[in-house]
Amino acid sequence: MRVPLSWLREYVDVATGTTPEDVLAAMVSVGFEEEDVHRFDLQGPIVVGQVLSLEPEPQSNGKTINWCQVDVGEANGGVRGIVCGAHNFVVGDKVVVTLPGAVLPGPFPIAARKTYGHVSDGMIASARELGLGDEHNGIVVLSDLGLDAPVGTDAIALLGLDDVAVDVNVTPDRGYAFSVRGIAREYSHATGASFRDPAERDFAELQPGAGHTAVVDDSAPIRGAVGASEFVTRVVRGVDPSRPTPPWMIARLSLAGMRSLGVLIDITNYVMLELGQPLHGYDLDKLAGGITVRRATPGEKMTTLDGQERKLHVEDLLITDESGPIGLAGVMGGGTTEMSDTTTNVLIEAATFDPVTIARTARRHKLPSEASKRFERGVDPLVPFVAARRAADLMVELAGGTLTEEGGALFAEVTTCEIGLPRGFVQGLIGVDYTDAEIVEALTMIGAEVDDADHGWTVIPPTWRPDITDKWSLAEEVARIHGLDRIPSVLPTPPSGRGLTAHQQGRRRVANALAAAGLVETPSFPFTTEAQNDLHGSASGEHVPSIRLANALDGAAPFLRRSLIPGLLQIAHRNISRGLTDLALFETGVVFLPEPGVAYGTDEVPPLGERPSDETLAQLNASIPPQHRYVAALFTGNVVSRQPGRAAEPSGLSEALDAVGVIGEAAGVSIDVAQSQRAALHPGRTGVVTVEGTEVGYVGELHPDVASAADLPGRATVVELDLDGILALAASKAVAPSLSTFPAATQDVSLVVDAAVPAGDVRAALRDGAGALLESVRLVDDYRGEGLADGTKSLTFALRFRADDRTLTAAEATEAKLAGVTVAAERFGAAIRD
Repeated sequence: MRVPLSWLREYVDVATGTTPEDVLAAMVSVGFEEEDVHRFDLQGPIVVGQVLSLEPEPQSNGKTINWCQVDVGEANGGVRGIVCGAHNFVVGDKVVVTLPGAVLPGPFPIAARKTYGHVSDGMIASARELGLGDEHNGIVVLSDLGLDAPVGTDAIALLGLDDVAVDVNVTPDRGYAFSVRGIAREYSHATGASFRDPAERDFAELQPGAGHTAVVDDSAPIRGAVGASEFVTRVVRGVDPSRPTPPWMIARLSLAGMRSLGVLIDITNYVMLELGQPLHGYDLDKLAGGITVRRATPGEKMTTLDGQERKLHVEDLLITDESGPIGLAGVMGGGTTEMSDTTTNVLIEAATFDPVTIARTARRHKLPSEASKRFERGVDPLVPFVAARRAADLMVELAGGTLTEEGGALFAEVTTCEIGLPRGFVQGLIGVDYTDAEIVEALTMIGAEVDDADHGWTVIPPTWRPDITDKWSLAEEVARIHGLDRIPSVLPTPPSGRGLTAHQQGRRRVANALAAAGLVETPSFPFTTEAQNDLHGSASGEHVPSIRLANALDGAAPFLRRSLIPGLLQIAHRNISRGLTDLALFETGVVFLPEPGVAYGTDEVPPLGERPSDETLAQLNASIPPQHRYVAALFTGNVVSRQPGRAAEPSGLSEALDAVGVIGEAAGVSIDVAQSQRAALHPGRTGVVTVEGTEVGYVGELHPDVASAADLPGRATVVELDLDGILALAASKAVAPSLSTFPAATQDVSLVVDAAVPAGDVRAALRDGAGALLESVRLVDDYRGEGLADGTKSLTFALRFRADDRTLTAAEATEAKLAGVTVAAERFGAAIRD
């Protein structure tokens, strides 16, 4: 909310010498946030001048300029020659002259310069050049604004361009602060300055008369709240819409962030900013019959003031007459009854609309407005009468109208519920030892009625504070008024036995281990296509169920992912296209695995204003597909870049397998990899990953067609594991193995087996047969070629043996090795290669 200081001073005492920064600091002390300070971006000398002579001079380009002699006062150099292209003034008019040295918004510095055969010693300014509006068809003539001032007078002060506005960020629960009235009240709370409420008027003079009472016909109220609980109208006749808006009002509206749109509209906007009550003015002569407030009917349409035809929803609240919709209640008026240059009679509307209705309508039509911003936060139900009369008075004063006894008022009794505030509650909640007097003082200051009760107080909040609904809200107000700086800053002592769960710790260990191994974590959006889900979400590439979003962020990717690989492929493509070709990426994230034949989602959304029942929550949870947390990695490019004396080393399956080992070690499980097939991966370069016989994922090289479709220039290897599944198989406690102080005995063995036998199975047979002395077994070579029978291969394993209590002899190591070979021979017909 942007509030000019001159406007603020009308309703609260702001001490002389107070800067905008001082005002913002005061607002911060009562819980608001400062945004900025706004000023007119100009500097003098800008003065009042009087045109002494005017000589039209046609130019070769078809344009006619005026060579003027303008008196700007002896103190400013007397008479100056100025070239002006406008024609809306005559000799004797007083105008606004920007002299050399002045700077106009832009910035646009003014200097004496030669133009059209003359030296123009300044410039006669238009409203747009001064920042007073969009009018640029002519220069500012003071008599048109109802002003007269001596020649040489400072025009900046005369036009209100020396004013400054403070910008305060208003939180959603403080709708009352979207007004000068609300900001002035809060400034009074912060400083103790005297506050003068602009809404305090004799109720007798606020009565609108009769003849134009609206009818509310709300057959489908939302949550039982009628769409319009109050609707006040007043009629002003004989207005002159051609009258200029006074400069002081234009200046204030401009600083508040609103354009001047003509005196009638400016008045309604001015009163809205002043009191926080949105208003709407209708051209009375364009109305057809009486006004009815109702919900839209199916298929109904209307054209709003912005010229857009809008298809209405049955929840939309409308202002209608006999011709149909003439306004989208609380959001924007209709084009058929808008005030224009021909308007002579005005019907002013000031209403109280249901906040939920207005909020939904504004969002549904993507039509946020200054009015909806206030209505959806709640306006003071006692202000519509005041606002309607204030606007009518200004139309009489500034537009030459006549206030009639015509109008109407539809209103309900305004009630606010009592809130019980136990004695000691505020102190216990806030942690500050407030006295009872301080609590009563703070609540009284904000406008609440406070009465003593048996165990504390009963409090009736003010009508402009619909956000105060319970004792916690009251406690917050006490803390805010007496200063948030009084609340002590004390770190709480965490209770024992709390912290991350074992599952959460495992996830962090895995992510940290991958990052420590040199991979870069790259989170991605969980959206993809159905084709990508089919390709990467199943081993065979066949169609699998996917969850489609009803309102997807990207229409080209409307499905929730079943795999992390599509996201990594997109990230790799984006980085490669920017010249980063050596990549080692990983992500941990949720995938969505709907079960075949199960319908997920629901059309029944519980209301937002109340907590769903346990049964409703259970139904909502059942409508969500199973979600598993996966970990995936992708490698492409070089693992070691080319450098002097060393060729580049491309990444491959070894890096992917190392990542699998890192994950297993961090999770505390023993992982096995065996050859397999997968539609998205290269045949013969694909492995299935298991933990204790349970499949938990896969590793392998991307199929060349898949890599090419992802615009990856070379080979790429990937890993994808079910992280939740791995952690579920991990032991509840990780036991560190003992470290033997005795040396190891190493031996190699080469076994010839059928080419179809997986190397992992042979390694497992060696491990099972060798027994406890075998500390490590690692495949170091896979040979197929000369010297071997067709259909066979030679697998060479490096074996490491160690005992905990002695130094092994070569014979003991050999015996253990041969025991492993025996098991491999029994299972696979393995024979030691000669």
